[in-house]
Amino acid sequence: MAHNVIAEAKRCLNCKKPLCRQGCPINTDIPGFISTFLKGDIEGAGKMLFDNNPLSVVCSIVCNHGNQCQGHCVRGLKGEPVEISTIENYISERYLDSLVLEREPSNGIKVAVIGSGPAGITISIKLAQLGYDVTVYESKTDIGGVLRYGIPDFRLPHSIIDKYKQIMLHLGIKIRLNVTIGKAFGIEELFRDGFKAISIGTGVTWPIALNIKGETLGNVHYGVHFLERPEGYELGKSVIVIGAGNVAMDVARTALRRGVRDVKIVVRSDRYTASQEEKEYAEIEGAQFIFNKAPVEITDEGVVFADTVCDENHKVISVSKETELMKCDTVMICVSQRPSNLILTNTQGLETNDRGLAKIDNMTGETTREGVFASGDVVKGAKTVVEAVEQSKRVAFAMHEYLQNLRKEGKA
Repeated sequence: MAHNVIAEAKRCLNCKKPLCRQGCPINTDIPGFISTFLKGDIEGAGKMLFDNNPLSVVCSIVCNHGNQCQGHCVRGLKGEPVEISTIENYISERYLDSLVLEREPSNGIKVAVIGSGPAGITISIKLAQLGYDVTVYESKTDIGGVLRYGIPDFRLPHSIIDKYKQIMLHLGIKIRLNVTIGKAFGIEELFRDGFKAISIGTGVTWPIALNIKGETLGNVHYGVHFLERPEGYELGKSVIVIGAGNVAMDVARTALRRGVRDVKIVVRSDRYTASQEEKEYAEIEGAQFIFNKAPVEITDEGVVFADTVCDENHKVISVSKETELMKCDTVMICVSQRPSNLILTNTQGLETNDRGLAKIDNMTGETTREGVFASGDVVKGAKTVVEAVEQSKRVAFAMHEYLQNLRKEGKA
């Protein structure tokens, strides 16, 4: 493995204007960390990656590399691009195994971080390193958010998320599990108890419904719920997955791993929106793709579909009146998610846009309520892990600046 990674790293041309870096949403210095690695300084390369992106090891696994760094590699113009993700994963995994972060002396200022997904992990680590007293609130039984409950373990091992939990605890971060802010207590109570700034990163974990007849039947489930705890579901012998994104691919692959042999991924338009890699994995593992089918009704026997026609932009422009029943034991709906907006709707002074997402200052992440910041999917909708981390880094430093100004004014 090590020899292959080194050989792959040597293929990097160390371009003066690296397009791979331009393709990375978090602007990773790809030639820089590869060059450092080849000089024998794997620790230095790992530090470069972690300082820029605390979730580097996660992104090396789950990012859509074909559309980002690797898709922009100049070697890919006439051949195979450098496998940047493989090199990054090798370095980041080893760095994380031995990582012991130091923090500045405590400044006594309390910060609340709501949600422990990519945004929450990033912000809590950055602020704890700066000396803040950070408490993370998580509604589920363990940290990780979408990393643990939305991405199957066969894609992203939970052991990696467990390492981040230990890093957070070592930094003195307090973690409260099974707490949903907005139920027993909310934003007002956090300010009452001395928290000077609050970060919201609750993600988009509520599924969007199809709003068709039969959606409430007992053979129908939402993909995001299924991925949280797949072992609790009885799927039968056949499953229809409605959707075209990575969640649909994960649901199909998980169902196949649970013994279902007849898995169909049915797509409304004429193309999938998942990464090519995830689509190919789903296909080679046994999922069948069916395009240009719009669900119009769900029954106890399966799903009633109508044929669709798309234009050159892949937009559905017509739906046939004729329908057909596609039989199955279980239906999985994976069309999209919306924000978990219990906090957003129950907090005075916190405004949302027409999509139910938090209104923020795009540079600082500050919401319409003073002292409350937001980042990640609750702001942008369902995006990638690396985009959440990039934004959360900026928000963490904006919170730091805000809190230091409070301190100068004698309010913190």
